[in-house]
Amino acid sequence: MKKIRSPLAEAYFRFAQLAKTLQAETPAALLMDANERALLDAVALCWFEGHPMTVREAIAMDHLGSPATLHKRITRLRQKDMLVAQNQEGDRRAKYLIPSDKTLKLFSALGGHMHSVHQPAAA
Repeated sequence: MKKIRSPLAEAYFRFAQLAKTLQAETPAALLMDANERALLDAVALCWFEGHPMTVREAIAMDHLGSPATLHKRITRLRQKDMLVAQNQEGDRRAKYLIPSDKTLKLFSALGGHMHSVHQPAAA
């Protein structure tokens, strides 16, 4: 069977290999299902863009689950020390979700792996 190769397919396969390797190397305490990971990514991206997400905004993301399910996922991510809930100074009503130091270290490691995979192979 002839293999069709393209630079974009090659990039995807390198990404898939990296994801598989990272999954195998991730401590069990940090393992997340796809929905927890999607929630963590959404929260972290809002924080990175300078607009931390509130718990209320997170549980309203109906494409990721029902409010009750999302609340459970937030609780699990907080128990895994992946998210921190903080109040804004002077306002104790709204809780903002912030990626923890553990999450930032994980994303930094992932970024380093992605950078190394992105480098073209020597000819």
